[in-house]
Amino acid sequence: MTQSSGNGLESSRPPLPGSRVIIGRNPVLEAMRAGTTIDRIVLLSGVRGKGIDEIRNLAVTKRIRIDEASGDEFHMLARGENAQGVVALGKQKALPGLETVMDIAHQRGENGFLLLQDQIEDPQNLGALIRTAECAGAHGVVLTKHHSASLSIGTVKAAAGATEHITIAEVSNLVHALVELKKNSYWVVGLDASGSRSYTDIDYRGPTALVVGSEGRGIRRLVREHCDFLVKIPLYGHVGSLNASVAGGLVMYEVARQRRRDVP
Repeated sequence: MTQSSGNGLESSRPPLPGSRVIIGRNPVLEAMRAGTTIDRIVLLSGVRGKGIDEIRNLAVTKRIRIDEASGDEFHMLARGENAQGVVALGKQKALPGLETVMDIAHQRGENGFLLLQDQIEDPQNLGALIRTAECAGAHGVVLTKHHSASLSIGTVKAAAGATEHITIAEVSNLVHALVELKKNSYWVVGLDASGSRSYTDIDYRGPTALVVGSEGRGIRRLVREHCDFLVKIPLYGHVGSLNASVAGGLVMYEVARQRRRDVP
């Protein structure tokens, strides 16, 4: 049964190591809708609104405990982020490996479509890319363990709930992952300003792994050398590059467009 502590005493304790923290009204709602395991939800005392009412009602249905916390206590849980008055707490799970996301397409009888990131360090960009990948129908997202943004509070919030609906894997070495993808008949497409072809000139209907590089440096040399194609997005203005999440979004929706049966 859903409970409300009201006094904030228990909710004032900071999350334990290994805890997962989800902040923001929409991310918390999507986590509940997706069946994510949530131990409890903490609301800022006095917070109101339609989204908060939805969270309360769904928490009752799913028998998730609700606590309330005062301002200082709540902001400690939210770790300084703008949480829109709601924090969900659960247990952090280890991310699966590359095989898991490859298997999703196989089980569905579809040609795989994966997004891989190469040293994207901005949590906002990573979250936006994950959100677009989910919306564009990708089977999974592959992160690297080192020198890149993680599934932090900021990343999850920027993804607006998409992290609960798409499988996210983690690899230690991106080049090794590309080699494995090629062994499984994937075409590896790198999005890079040095690309010789426009992103619209590639056939994405077969198994496709799209690599998006960091905001400033792009794709690393060894990663570029393991791509089957390097594609670029034409620029017609004075600025020399697009934001990584915008550029990745354009290519992902070209993949989605080509895979729609009603589009030639």
